[in-house]
Amino acid sequence: MGTLSGIADTDRRVIVLALARMVGAAGNSFLIVVLPLYIASDLIDVSALLGTEVGVGAAAVTVTEPLLIGIVLSLFGFLNSLSQPITGRLSDRIGVRRPFVLIGILLLGTASGLYTVVTVYWQLVVLRAIQGFGAALIIPATVALVNEYASADADRGGNFGVYNTFRLIGFGFGPVLAGAVVEAGPYDLSPIGLPVIDGFDAAFAAACGGAYLSFALVFLLVRDAAESSEASDDLSIRVRGEDRLLDPVFALGLATVAMGMCIALFATLQNQVNVRLDQAPVWFGLQFAAVTIANVLLQVPVGQASDRIGRRPFLLAGFALLVPTTLLQGIVTDPVVMTLVRLAQGVAVACVFAPSLALAGDLAREGESGTTLSVLTMGFGFGVALGPLASGWLVGFGFVVPFAVGAGLAVVAFAAVVTQVEETLGASDDAGAAAAD
Repeated sequence: MGTLSGIADTDRRVIVLALARMVGAAGNSFLIVVLPLYIASDLIDVSALLGTEVGVGAAAVTVTEPLLIGIVLSLFGFLNSLSQPITGRLSDRIGVRRPFVLIGILLLGTASGLYTVVTVYWQLVVLRAIQGFGAALIIPATVALVNEYASADADRGGNFGVYNTFRLIGFGFGPVLAGAVVEAGPYDLSPIGLPVIDGFDAAFAAACGGAYLSFALVFLLVRDAAESSEASDDLSIRVRGEDRLLDPVFALGLATVAMGMCIALFATLQNQVNVRLDQAPVWFGLQFAAVTIANVLLQVPVGQASDRIGRRPFLLAGFALLVPTTLLQGIVTDPVVMTLVRLAQGVAVACVFAPSLALAGDLAREGESGTTLSVLTMGFGFGVALGPLASGWLVGFGFVVPFAVGAGLAVVAFAAVVTQVEETLGASDDAGAAAAD
């Protein structure tokens, strides 16, 4: 009930933007399930690539089907995260957000539709790269709009909680729908004058349609905030703090990289987890989804509570909880316990997500929301992209090793927040009172 009432009390512009992101996220997350199946099918010619070696000597790597899948999936994350500071800064420089969101959605949707005509692997790589850049246009601009829609610091956490809730609903349910769409194919559309299409083309069309629906919602119902008309001249990302080693937003960005990695370590270890826990694949699906479920339930209450209590207590609690919940994934041997541990890790992430964005929004100067908030969105995207690659390598040293390394990174993240990040809620009021005295 707290989540529903919180959404009802939220600025309608934030809800519309969140709904648009939910539809777009659902369409894009279709591809997480569909692309690996597509590459493994006989519809894409990868025979010339399989078995070849890339690199020299000890660094040589044999090209396998899983490697080709990993490249396509990771490419999106790396291009998306590494481009966000550039696109966020550009939106600040120009002083608008909406055109970036619209162009990004068009790139995502059009590329999804073009997958239906792809026949060779390099074409998949090109389209996925285009989608990664499209996402980089969307994400900094949307979080900047959510930040600028806040009428005061006391609304910011709640706004980000609602935005993240809808986005995660779309991202979480997209893969489930994608699997169902592919499995139910082919589809006989002759009664409406169209040819028979297979499950893959139906999934790509659905992803494309979701993106275009998201485009329509943003085009018709979303406008730039008044603040975004003020372009900024100083758009550098600050690394050093004024009175401490690191700028608080940069420190929180580094901590967010660690959080993203801790979440994503689990993703590539499905076979190892199922064997170790002696569980059916359905258990892995539930365990994987547990983090998202916890976030959907807690984003709004945590975001609104951070508007009352403060940002820092939730950040500290979240990163502290992230340490044991990451390590335990490499230790537990029972499916139910693993599900509970993943659920607890979702609670940790929920404590960080909205408060961290709200804290960065508190610190962002006028006209710099895109640049400032992109530090966090880039950090999370980079961590999520790096996590599967890291776990795939580290698990060769022992099942617990990826999770132990992740827990160690979470300790470093917790230390960074403790030493480099101060409370921002009410700081401007305190500064104003001090100046008056």
